[in-house]
Amino acid sequence: MELGAFSVSLTVKDINKSKAFYENLGFQSFGGDPEQHWLIMKNGSCVIGLFQGMFEQNILTFNPGWNQEAENMDWFTDVRDLQKQLKEKGIKILSEADEAGEGPESFTIEDPDGNPILIDQHR
Repeated sequence: MELGAFSVSLTVKDINKSKAFYENLGFQSFGGDPEQHWLIMKNGSCVIGLFQGMFEQNILTFNPGWNQEAENMDWFTDVRDLQKQLKEKGIKILSEADEAGEGPESFTIEDPDGNPILIDQHR
C-alpha cells in the first residue's frame, strides 16, 4: 500500500518560536504561511508541519500523489481507494473521504494507541 509523502504535523503554541527552534535544528521553510499560523519545514527528506491552533494533538500525515519534495507523482493510489482497502481490512475510519468524485480529499484513522493519522490528497 503506497501512502505517498510522509510528514508529522505538530500542534504548536507559538508558530514563530517553533519556526526558530526547528531552524536551529537545520530545517528550512518549505511552504505555508506563518501569518495564517501554519508552516511546512524540511531538513533533507524529513518534513514537518507546524500548525498553531488548528489541531488538538500531533498527527502523522501521508499525502497520496506527492513525493517527499511535494512534487506530483505520475502514478499513485487515490485516497478513495486507500480508504476502501483499509475498510476491507477492518480499520475504523474516523472521518471519511467522499468516495464519489476525484481530486483532493482526505480521511482520518487512528492507530491502536490513539495517534491520529491523516491521509490527505491534495490533487
